[in-house]
Amino acid sequence: MKVEIQSDVRDTAARLGADVPYALKALAGQLADDPDMGSPSGMPGMFTVVVDGDMFDDCPDLSVGYLREPDRIEIRFLEALVLSEASTDGSDQEQELDQGENQVADLVAAAATVREIADAWGRITGWLKDHAPVSYAALRAGATPAAIAALEEDLGIRIPVELHGLWLLTSGDEGGNGWGCLPGNRALMSLDSVAATYRLKMEAQADEDLSNTDRPQEERITVWEASRIPVIALGPADSTTGLYLDAESGYLGRWSRYNEGPGEVRDTLVTYLEEAADMLEAPALAAGDKPGLIDGALVWLSSISPAQEDRWQPWTG
Repeated sequence: MKVEIQSDVRDTAARLGADVPYALKALAGQLADDPDMGSPSGMPGMFTVVVDGDMFDDCPDLSVGYLREPDRIEIRFLEALVLSEASTDGSDQEQELDQGENQVADLVAAAATVREIADAWGRITGWLKDHAPVSYAALRAGATPAAIAALEEDLGIRIPVELHGLWLLTSGDEGGNGWGCLPGNRALMSLDSVAATYRLKMEAQADEDLSNTDRPQEERITVWEASRIPVIALGPADSTTGLYLDAESGYLGRWSRYNEGPGEVRDTLVTYLEEAADMLEAPALAAGDKPGLIDGALVWLSSISPAQEDRWQPWTG
């Protein structure tokens, strides 16, 4: 059984004590031999196990959460258990347990979201590989966790788990013959483009904030929120407009270089990718746009010019 430890869990282990990384490694070895040694959390696939810190020199008692899959285990959660010995009614211990259960629940939800992202993106890339090899070849390789962490630090906000998961699969779309692979031939932005666009929009808001000081409250203008992360551009070489993911609400919205009012897109990143995959797999049911091909590249109907109509071959499934 393969056991993987998330990088943020390793970082947490290094902060908790000198022997915690060793204790975590020892636990990983035990889990490889006995994947079901932990206690079921009540949520599919997630187990928790407690490590006795007294077995190591510099290690507190640990609560470890891991995701159990048929061929692998992923350790996703680690915290020190600090229970008050002075507690007589057990309330402190119950609070710690409740806290741990809530964190495990959050991890389970995050794991489910990552799986949904991976499934939707896998359907899109599988279709591209089989039917639009030029577009498939234009997709960038996944970003490293370090690159995503660096972007997170640059932006100063937490990258949502669904976006983190997507970027691990691909770090952008360079465009097949100039067309992005998403409906409307939009393109996933590179991490550098995300950072540059974010800074541009924050600067635009800073300028508005200067003017807002002289405006009545009801007339103050907001063109950008710090929680918005630009994700998708109009095209591989056109970043005048696109879609952002709001890190607080989890919904997509429209952004424009010209600071037009943002249009709400009541889709999550998961549903947006799932709908794109649905349109490729069942084009007869596609609404709003239709997929087709030009010279081995995916080209959506809304993006073709009159001069390209003769070359465009609709995809009928």
